[in-house]
Amino acid sequence: MVTHAMASEPSAASRAPQSATLAAAGKGAGLVSTLGASRTAGSWIAADGRPVVAVTDSAAAAEVKNAGARPKVVSHSMEDLKSVTKALKAAPRVAGTAWAMDYVNNEVVVRADRTVSAADWSRMKKLAESMGSSVRMERTEGTFTTRLNAALPMFSTGGRCSAGYNVTNGRNEFILTAGHCGPAGSVWFGDNQGTKQLGQTITTAFPGSDFSLIQYNNGENDTGNNVVSIGGGKGVQIIGTADATVGQRVFRSGSTSGLHDGQVKALNATVNYPEGTVTGLIETNVCAEPGDSGGPLFSEGIALGVTSGGNGDCTAGGTTFFQPITKALTALGVKLTGPGAAAQGAAGSTAQSSSAPAASQGTAAVPGSAAPGSVQAVGGTSESLLARLTDPQNIGPGLLVIAGSIIALVATRYIRTEQDRNRYRRQYSQSWG
Repeated sequence: MVTHAMASEPSAASRAPQSATLAAAGKGAGLVSTLGASRTAGSWIAADGRPVVAVTDSAAAAEVKNAGARPKVVSHSMEDLKSVTKALKAAPRVAGTAWAMDYVNNEVVVRADRTVSAADWSRMKKLAESMGSSVRMERTEGTFTTRLNAALPMFSTGGRCSAGYNVTNGRNEFILTAGHCGPAGSVWFGDNQGTKQLGQTITTAFPGSDFSLIQYNNGENDTGNNVVSIGGGKGVQIIGTADATVGQRVFRSGSTSGLHDGQVKALNATVNYPEGTVTGLIETNVCAEPGDSGGPLFSEGIALGVTSGGNGDCTAGGTTFFQPITKALTALGVKLTGPGAAAQGAAGSTAQSSSAPAASQGTAAVPGSAAPGSVQAVGGTSESLLARLTDPQNIGPGLLVIAGSIIALVATRYIRTEQDRNRYRRQYSQSWG
């Protein structure tokens, strides 16, 4: 959910972690590009923060080491892994399945949820076995679904979603959110009574991709920043965009489950939702729940994507997939609104920003300047997590909550949200306001 805030410039020390992470991601991606797909199989950030590059020969390993990164010699090149995903895509589509390249283990991981029949799973296993050791098959708990319905802040006749980012084409301003949230023409409101109209969906891409644009009423909004609400009256300044990197520490904010963190596990993931197939997604181990669809994925003030779907929940955990923001912005011909100079993103992507006003669900505040990842107080009225979860109007279709267990459920979610907020505080303590 994007809102607004009064921003302040943190110390130079608070910007150091961001510089190190983006530098490591950029170095790894640059080496992969230089050496080529036949000699490499992706890059990632190790637990110690160093870039790791998967290579297929000793000469490439030496080049990676000389460049200051860590090589890992593997059996399958990127070309090999891509041939696997190409074969999977060409096979008959099976709803409830997903696959992605696991760079760390040098294989393509194919997953099936509980809706996939034994016969379909058997056919997929036979296909995987024909490809050898480059494929790993897994059964997963729950079902792969888009994360529509169940909470504030955006409502339409088709359901409920979370706002992602504020973007502009230089003439009008829009909300970037998930494509499955609604078709073109959907009218969106900021309240569940339908009295505060936000705007209307003017374009959508789903399935295939998963993004859409909601144009604000009169083509503009009335505030000035891209700030992601993380609860507790706090928000994180978003100043640019970048491509995600495997191993990267990331945060996701959504209107149902609030702020949660995790790691990027894979890129270019394919998910066969019941509604259709979406490709090119970011796979993470960050949890999400219905109503979090369209909400932002970010790291240190850099926008990475918007929530698409996944399985599990924020009590048991799960896998969540995100539409990369760089691909969405390019396809739509828009860029982030908000102040600040362009920042260099991971994998060489240039973070985008402009001086155009940004979106908000609350009242206007005069924007200041902020470094990536800085945390500021969020303006407007802050509704508590407890109030959102217990409001009967915010319970999505088919969600039956037994009265005797609601207090335990709410308490668990509140504790988990506080834990994630505290992790963000510890990671970026220098900029916590």
